[in-house]
Amino acid sequence: MPKTITLKATDGTPLQYVDEIIGQGGMKDVYFSPDRSYVVAFFREKQDYNSIERLENIVGDYRRKIFEQEGGSYWKNLYCWPEKLINIGGRVGVTAPAYASNYFFEFGSANDDMLGIRGSEKQGKWFASANHRQKHLDPRERGDWFGYLRVCLKIARSVRRMHAAGLAHSDLSYKNVLVDPVGGNACLIDLDGLVVPGKFPPDVVGTPDFIAPEVMATLTLPRDAKNKALPRIETDRHALAVLVYMYLLYRHPLRGQKLHDQDPQKDEELLMGSKALFIENPRDVSNRLNPKSARPSELPWADTNRIPFSVAGPYLKELFEQSFIGGLHAPIKRPTAEDFEVALIRTIDLLQPCSNKKCDQKWFVFDNTTNPACPFCGTPYNRPLPILNLYSARGSSTFRPDNHRVMVYHNQYLYLWHVFRTIFPNEKLTSDQTKPVGYFAFHGNKWMFVNQTLTGLKDVTADKPIPIGEALELIDGQQILLSPEEGGRLIQVQMTGTK
Repeated sequence: MPKTITLKATDGTPLQYVDEIIGQGGMKDVYFSPDRSYVVAFFREKQDYNSIERLENIVGDYRRKIFEQEGGSYWKNLYCWPEKLINIGGRVGVTAPAYASNYFFEFGSANDDMLGIRGSEKQGKWFASANHRQKHLDPRERGDWFGYLRVCLKIARSVRRMHAAGLAHSDLSYKNVLVDPVGGNACLIDLDGLVVPGKFPPDVVGTPDFIAPEVMATLTLPRDAKNKALPRIETDRHALAVLVYMYLLYRHPLRGQKLHDQDPQKDEELLMGSKALFIENPRDVSNRLNPKSARPSELPWADTNRIPFSVAGPYLKELFEQSFIGGLHAPIKRPTAEDFEVALIRTIDLLQPCSNKKCDQKWFVFDNTTNPACPFCGTPYNRPLPILNLYSARGSSTFRPDNHRVMVYHNQYLYLWHVFRTIFPNEKLTSDQTKPVGYFAFHGNKWMFVNQTLTGLKDVTADKPIPIGEALELIDGQQILLSPEEGGRLIQVQMTGTK
C-alpha cells in the first residue's frame, strides 16, 4: 500500500500526498492528497530561479488578484489554479484543487465504453471533433448546442479575466481546458506556466492546432532572434477563437484541403503558419474542405456549404471573420476575449429550441428570416415567433437600439441584464441580480409575458402599466418599457414565422 508523505509548502502550510503517481503531464508527476481534495504536482526537471519566481507570483500576487477581489469566488469553478508552492531540497512542485466530478466521463465512449475512457478526464478533444463526438462518445456525454455555447462563454470569460490581470496562458488548447457540455461548464487547467509579458517568458510555444500563425512561422528561429514570435495575450486570442469555432462547428478553421508542400512537416508549418488560410474565406476558396473525401462521422460538419460558420449567428460570424481573415496574420486586429464574451451572451439570447426531438443539437440560432428552420436537421419553426429588439436611453428620453435581440421561447426567463443596459451578466452579479424578473409562455395560441418582479413595467403602446403577477400579450409592433429608471430598456416586439 502506498505510503502518505507529509511536507510543508514554502509558506509553512502542512501538506500531504499519497506516494503513487496518478497522472503524468509533459513536465510533471501528479499525486493525490489522502482525501483527494487536492493534488500535488512535482516538476520532473530542476526549476531555475526564474521558474521558481514565476510560480511564487502565480500562487501569490496573481492568485490574490483573481480570487480576492470583487467576484473572486466565482472563479473557483472556472480555474484549477495552483494554490501552494513546494520546494524541498530543490524538488519543486505545486498544489492545485482536484477536478470536480463533472469533468470525468460517467458513461465514456459508445458501445458500453469500448474505448475505456469512463472515469477519465473530459479533455476538450473529445468534443471539438465531429468524428470523436459522433462516432466515439456515448450520446449521453455529448451535450447539445446550448451547452457548447455556455462552455465557450465560460472559457472566454476565464481568458478575459486572466488577460485583465496581465497574464497569458501560452498553451490555451483543448488539452488544457476541461469541458462538461451536458452541464455547460468549463475549467482552465495547467496554469503553472502562465506568461507575464515582459517579465516571465513562456516555457512552451503551445499545442498543435492552437499555435498562432506568427509563432508557427518563426518556430525554428533561435529563442533570442529579433523576429521570433512567442506566446502572449494576442496568441491566446487566436487560440480562443479556434476553440470557440471548434466547439460550435466540430472542425478546425484552418485545416482544409490545400497542400503547400510534399514534405508533411513543411506542409504543416506552412498550413498553420505563414500560409494559414481560413477554410471559409469568401475571397479565397482554395483551402475549402471537400465533403466528398470526409468520413461519414465527419458529416454534415465537414460540408461548409451545408453548415457554414454563419449558423453561429451574426455576432460570432463577425468575430470569426476578424479572427481568421483580418486578424489571422495581424495579431493586433484579433478580437479580445471580452469581445467573445459579449458576442456569446448575445448569441445565447438568439437561441431557439428545435421542435424535432431527435435533433442532435436541439437548439439553433435564429437566422433573421421570416420562416426560420433548424440548420442542423432542417426542421422548420412552426408557430409565430416573437423577437424582442432592445433599446435604451443614454442621458435623454430618446431610445436607441442596443444591437441586442432576445428570441422568445416557451418558459424562457427574462433577467435584470435584459432590463438594464448597465447590468452585465458576469462574475460581478449579486445573487439577487441572477433571479428572473419574468417569463414567457405560449398559451391559448398567444405569446404572453408574465411579470414577476418589475415594478415599472408598462405597455407603452396601450399606455397601460402591468403590475407584478399579471400577464401581457405580445403583439407585433408593440413597445414595452421594462423600467423607467436610469439605464432601463424599451422593448419593441416583432413577430415572424408561421402565423
